[in-house]
Amino acid sequence: MISSVFDWLSTPANWEGDRGIISQTLTHLEYSLIALVCAALIAVPMGLYIGHTGRGRVVAVSIAGGFRAIPSLGVLFIAVLLLLPRLRGELAFALPSLIVLVILAIPPILSGVYAGIAEVDPAARDAAKGMGMTGSQVLWQVEVPNALPLMFSGMRSAMLQIIATATIAAVVGLGGLGRFLIDGQATRDYDEMAGGALLVAALALLVDFVFGLVQRFVVSPGLTKTA
Repeated sequence: MISSVFDWLSTPANWEGDRGIISQTLTHLEYSLIALVCAALIAVPMGLYIGHTGRGRVVAVSIAGGFRAIPSLGVLFIAVLLLLPRLRGELAFALPSLIVLVILAIPPILSGVYAGIAEVDPAARDAAKGMGMTGSQVLWQVEVPNALPLMFSGMRSAMLQIIATATIAAVVGLGGLGRFLIDGQATRDYDEMAGGALLVAALALLVDFVFGLVQRFVVSPGLTKTA
């Protein structure tokens, strides 16, 4: 089994063309990055507000817990049924998939941001206020830099979940590494299915490694050691 999967992965024809591994990997990565950015645009401001003001923590916890419990495939099919009559072309299937991925990514990002801000040492806040800093200055110059380790942790967790779940886009006929799982199952090509699963895992590990490098350069070494 292992040797046959390796043969499938090492066959040059499987890497070429619009349906090849390289093209599908790029498509998978494109969906994932768009979903992460959209989720961050929603979750980061919410997390900053909740962590800085202390308001809405119960709501944040409820949102995080509720969104995690939502079945991805169920939401995907409901979104397709609702949007298909209103949209045309690939967008009718791409948008529902994106909605599912964004919903999945919001909880870890939101939790990481508001927890990181809330756990900043109160003494650091008091010192900043004593120096005459405004509330926004305290947020951006004191709280956010100190919260970066947990914020990155939430982002990395969200990205891993997105990459793993983005395979469902293939269920509604879109591209991505999920194509190898769906097409392989349809033709009973288990080597293709196993190869696709390995590619998803490899992509997740690679992206997490890149995020780790970015975190190393962005986060203060002192915070990394104490995180």
